[in-house]
Amino acid sequence: MAEAIQQLILDTLDKEGTIKDTRTLTLPGHKDLAASHDSQIIILGALNSLSSRDMISYTTQETISHVLTPEGASIALNGSHEARVWAALPFKGEGDPVTPKDLEAKIGSEIAKVGQGRAFKSKWIGKEGNGLVKTVSSIEDVTQQEMREIDSTGTLKSGEKALAELRKRKLIVQRKGQWFTVQKGPAFSTSTAKPETDLTVDMITSGSWKTSTYKKYNFEAEGIPTNGGALHPLMKVREEIRNIFLEMGFAEMPTGSFVESGFWCFDSLFVPQQHPAREVQDTFYLSDPSTSLPPPKDYYDRVSTVHEHGGYGSTGYRAPWSEAETRKLLLRTHTTASSSAMLYKLAARCRGEEVDPNNDGLATHSGSTQRGKGDSGADATGFRPAKLFSIDRVFRNETMDATHLAEFHQVEGVVADRDLTLADLIGFMRVFFKKMGIENIRFKPAYNPYTEPSLEIFAFHPQLRKWVEVGNSGMFRPEMLEPMGFPKDVHVHGWGIGLERPTMIRYGINNIRTLVGHKVSIEGVEKSPAVRF
Repeated sequence: MAEAIQQLILDTLDKEGTIKDTRTLTLPGHKDLAASHDSQIIILGALNSLSSRDMISYTTQETISHVLTPEGASIALNGSHEARVWAALPFKGEGDPVTPKDLEAKIGSEIAKVGQGRAFKSKWIGKEGNGLVKTVSSIEDVTQQEMREIDSTGTLKSGEKALAELRKRKLIVQRKGQWFTVQKGPAFSTSTAKPETDLTVDMITSGSWKTSTYKKYNFEAEGIPTNGGALHPLMKVREEIRNIFLEMGFAEMPTGSFVESGFWCFDSLFVPQQHPAREVQDTFYLSDPSTSLPPPKDYYDRVSTVHEHGGYGSTGYRAPWSEAETRKLLLRTHTTASSSAMLYKLAARCRGEEVDPNNDGLATHSGSTQRGKGDSGADATGFRPAKLFSIDRVFRNETMDATHLAEFHQVEGVVADRDLTLADLIGFMRVFFKKMGIENIRFKPAYNPYTEPSLEIFAFHPQLRKWVEVGNSGMFRPEMLEPMGFPKDVHVHGWGIGLERPTMIRYGINNIRTLVGHKVSIEGVEKSPAVRF
C-alpha cells in the first residue's frame, strides 16, 4: 500500500509537474477523494519517505474541521431529540395526551428530558391536561440536517455561530486537519526503488554497486543517548549521613559480617537468653552451618557469669545459661553486634592486653576520633576515647507494611569517653539530626536490655502527618562494658537509626515498599535529586 501511494504521487508529479492539493488525489483501492483526515495521514507517510530521498519536497497546509460525537452521529441517523419527542406525541385533539413518564418509556429518559425543553422552545409541542401533544402539523429537523452536512463536509455553510452552538451542545468536536502541496525534488524519479544503505559483498562481487543509488548519511543526526548509572536514593542519603559523621570526627567501623553468633549479637550486649527478640519469630537463624566458633574464653566466662549470677553491681538475670544458645549462627538483627566487638577491642588496652595496631580495626580511629576532644592517645589506664559509626544492612523477621521491611539499613554510632551523661547524648542527637535537616524530633523513655537509661527517637513525617520512630538510643549498661575491661567511669553512648525512614521523609515517600523492592521505579531512581540535608 505504501509503495502504491508513493508511485501515485510520483506519477502525478511526472504528469502535472506539481500537486497543488493532496485532497484531490484518489488513493489506490478507494473510490472517493482523499479528503479525510485519515487519508491525509496515510499520504504524509508516503511524502516523508520520498522526501528523505530528495525525490520530492512538500509544504503543509493546516485546516480546521469538525467531526460528530457519538451523540451527534445518533442524531444524524435517527433525528434530533426534539424531533423524536414530537414524533412520539399525538396531534392535539386526535388522541390521548402522552404523560412525561410514558414518553420516557417510549423514547428513553435522556432523549425525553433534553427533547422536551427544545421542543417546547420551538413551540412544536404543548400541554393538554397531564400530558403532552403536538401543536404543529409538521417540523423541519434543522439539527439533523446540520449533523449530516458536518458529517459530509466537516463544516456548516451557516457559519461559526451555528458551529459554536453545536460544540456547546457537545454534538461536534473541532479537529485540526492538514493537506499538502507537493513539488519535484532534486533527485526526482518515477522509480520507487529504495536506495541502498549498505555496501555488501554481493554488490562488490556482481559489480551492481557501480549503478546503485545510495542513501545519504545524516551526519547531523544525534545518536541514541546512553544511559549512565544512577545512585539509589538510599545510597544518596547514606553518603550524606556518612559525611555528617566524618564531619563530626567519627571513624567508620568494619561491618562486613552479615552472619553473627548469638554471643556477639545478644549475649555480649547483656540481652537475656530468654528474650523474645531471640525467638525464630523475630530472628533468622542459619541451618548450615548452625554453630559458630567459640568466643575468647575469659571474656565468655565473665559474660556468662554476669548473666547467670550477676556482678559489677548487678544481680544478673538469675536464669540458666545455655552454651548452645550462645553458639547459634544468625543473620544479625542490628549492627550493635559489630559495635560490641569493636568496643571489646577498644577495651583490650584497659585489660593490659597487647593489640596489633594494624589488625584491631581501631588503628584508623585514634587520630580522627580524638582530635576534636584534644586527646593525644590512650591515658594511663590504657583507655582511649573513641567515636565510631557504621551504616549497613540488618535482618529481622518482620511483617512487611508501609514502614517495615525484613531487610533494612541501620545507621549506628557509639561514643566512648569518661563521665558521659544522658544530657550529652540528647544534645548530640539534636545536633546530629539538625545536620540531617530534621529539627522536629522528640525523645521518649524506653527499655533496652543493654542500655540504661534508654530513649526512643521520633521525627514528624509531613506526608504521613504523624510522628514516626526513626531511632533508638541509650547509655550502655555496666553489665555490658565492665566485663569487656572498661574502667567504671567510662561511659558509652549508643544509638541506631534506620536509613530508610529518613530517606522517606527526605523524598516524600509514604510507603517503604516503593523505596526498596520490586515496586521501585527505575525511572524514579534515575531522576531522584541529589540529597543535601
